[in-house]
Amino acid sequence: MSSTGSIVLSVQQVKKNIGPKTIVKDVTFDVRAGEIFGFLGPNGAGKTTTIRMLVDLIKPTAGRIQVCGFDVNREPEKALRYVGSIVENPEMYSFLTGWENLEHFARMIPGIGDQRIEEVVDIVGMSQRIHDKVKTYSLGMRQRLGIAQALLAKPALLILDEPTNGLDPLGIKELRAFIRMLADSGMAVFVSSHLLSEIQLMCDRVAIISHGEVLAVGDVKQLLTDRKPYIIWQAQPAKTTRDVLAANGDVRFIDRADALIDESVLVGLPDYALLTEMSAERIPHLNRKLMEAGIEVEAIQRVMPTLEQLFLEITEGERIE
Repeated sequence: MSSTGSIVLSVQQVKKNIGPKTIVKDVTFDVRAGEIFGFLGPNGAGKTTTIRMLVDLIKPTAGRIQVCGFDVNREPEKALRYVGSIVENPEMYSFLTGWENLEHFARMIPGIGDQRIEEVVDIVGMSQRIHDKVKTYSLGMRQRLGIAQALLAKPALLILDEPTNGLDPLGIKELRAFIRMLADSGMAVFVSSHLLSEIQLMCDRVAIISHGEVLAVGDVKQLLTDRKPYIIWQAQPAKTTRDVLAANGDVRFIDRADALIDESVLVGLPDYALLTEMSAERIPHLNRKLMEAGIEVEAIQRVMPTLEQLFLEITEGERIE
């Protein structure tokens, strides 16, 4: 992903009121060509409302949304010409074939014929099944067909709302690779998802929204590396190990029940293993101190924070949708 890509989607101080209640407050972010941008929010955060404003399903109370320089509110036809989207589930006619569905949607777009249908079918890898009825498709195939439909008009921006819902691990992996391919071709891809691990693997940048406000926007790797890593110490005796660590630096001990890391990391750890949060630069010094104290150090494991940890920290533990 190029950090210097042109801005395809610009959202500036967007606000939405429904009656006396403010659902979205001054939301601001940009999405650039060639990047995958993740949009995360706990239940009731205003995520779905924001997405609906992006595609002109509802109007913002204030603020500005632009696609390729065109205002979505003032010039919707010009702006949405550059947008392909799947909001919630892709809706298709199950009694028609995949090809017939694409033909139906292509009739609504000037200048789109069989050649473009063949191109999008090839892009989503459905050449072998495109002439089968949609009712025979798996969920993953329906998702691919929905993306093919969204790509018909050659959009500069693709908006996908929860694209991995209901997919098995293989389907999710294939979709992730496919979305990356689209971004590598220069398309801007906006992805809303509740699967934090997938967003971390898939996206270049993210925006985290809570209570209608964007709390963080930035490069995924940078946001995570700005956090201190967990350091797991396996050393005996455990009590002496804890005393030495506590006496020799800014070390915070973490209870396993409160550790915001993948449970798979904790599986197999002995009961005496100590979880700490500290600067990784302190590890060599503390290791020497432990050895000088006659402590047997079995293992030292550095675990980088995950997007889930970051999310829970900045939303104060709110549940993701």
